[in-house]
Amino acid sequence: MVSNLASRRPASRLTERFVAVRKTSERLAAPLAPEDTVVQSMPDVSPTKWHLAHVTWFFEEFVLSHFEPGYERYNEKYDYLFNSYYFTVGQMHARPRRGLLTRPTLAEVFAYREHVDKAVTGLIDREDDNPELAFRIELGLQHEQQHQELLLTDIKHVLFQNPLAPAYSAELPVPEKTAPAPLRFVAGKTGIVQAGFDGDGFCFDNETPRHDTLLHPHSIASRLVTNGEYREFIEDGGYAKNELWLSDGWGTVRAEGWQRPLYWSEDLDREFTLGGTREIDSNAPVSHISYYEADAFARWAGARLPTEFEWEHAAAGEAVDGNFFDNGYLHPVSSAGAQLFGDVWEWTASSYAPYPGFQPLDGSLGEYNGKFMCSQMTVRGGSAVTSKDQVRASYRSFFYPQQRWQMLGLRLARNGDN
Repeated sequence: MVSNLASRRPASRLTERFVAVRKTSERLAAPLAPEDTVVQSMPDVSPTKWHLAHVTWFFEEFVLSHFEPGYERYNEKYDYLFNSYYFTVGQMHARPRRGLLTRPTLAEVFAYREHVDKAVTGLIDREDDNPELAFRIELGLQHEQQHQELLLTDIKHVLFQNPLAPAYSAELPVPEKTAPAPLRFVAGKTGIVQAGFDGDGFCFDNETPRHDTLLHPHSIASRLVTNGEYREFIEDGGYAKNELWLSDGWGTVRAEGWQRPLYWSEDLDREFTLGGTREIDSNAPVSHISYYEADAFARWAGARLPTEFEWEHAAAGEAVDGNFFDNGYLHPVSSAGAQLFGDVWEWTASSYAPYPGFQPLDGSLGEYNGKFMCSQMTVRGGSAVTSKDQVRASYRSFFYPQQRWQMLGLRLARNGDN
């Protein structure tokens, strides 16, 4: 990870950013009742209360305990409850059992947050010229923003289980419907090109180092696949044609009984959103589909998924503009543009793997990304619940191919230059 931005930010600016990000997490929890914040609807989902506590533990473990030799933890037992996967700092409560943690209460978690926030802001005031402190706080804030995205997608899955179909917030705006531009395939760069983070500011270690990669002749779609186009795939029997599916994908479809994207109604007319159940906008990007579904659709369409480097070079130099968490819709929207950034994370054909020469951070922070570089697929571009200031062409995330509770969609690609 690159710490240039954090190391150059004045302490007052760092404090302002710390407070703003921390307040945003609490604002996201505000529409929920305490009962909502405890539920875990599947192992991939974490309760809202756990998210709020875990990101606080991160600052306590990797900032306060690191820089304050005499720091006394708020509650030693929280180390076990709210550690996620950092085995080098200790054992943790099993992920699938987070929904059983009725205690500490939500009020106690907020008290924990208040205690840690006061300690961190005090530390910033005292150590305003410490670049390592600035980097670790920036990393913690980037981490918390990632959990803000997870908090929203997780609570969406939780509320979807309720037959009452309650909205996270009935006040979310409904976007206007916009007709997409005709889909075209645009020739991409070919030959040996550079990929990976390049520039000043923060990046995650999995975006480095910048390196050479080979792009074969290809073309990439000028826009995302829409709900209407995906509905055509369904109506053409796409979920029943085993020749379109990877073997593991076909097995998953059969075992899970998939017939449509997650959150779509059986009649293919309505979908569950954070704003409640709404009519599906046929022009908006299809969302909440697995890698298997994206790959099958691409085969049906006579195309394929782009590699992550084909995607990166299509996005390089483009303005990071689109529908993000900051826009307030918290849902993909229709657009006449390319939608390279925001709206939906785009599945790529690339396995999540280290770049040549990759080196994780030293110590426990090295567990952040590197240990997950196996059996997952890379996604690019961010989504409608990703903070805009986190997104760049080199930003990469990763999910298992069967997962679809995140806002995951697709863009097509083809071999050759047309």
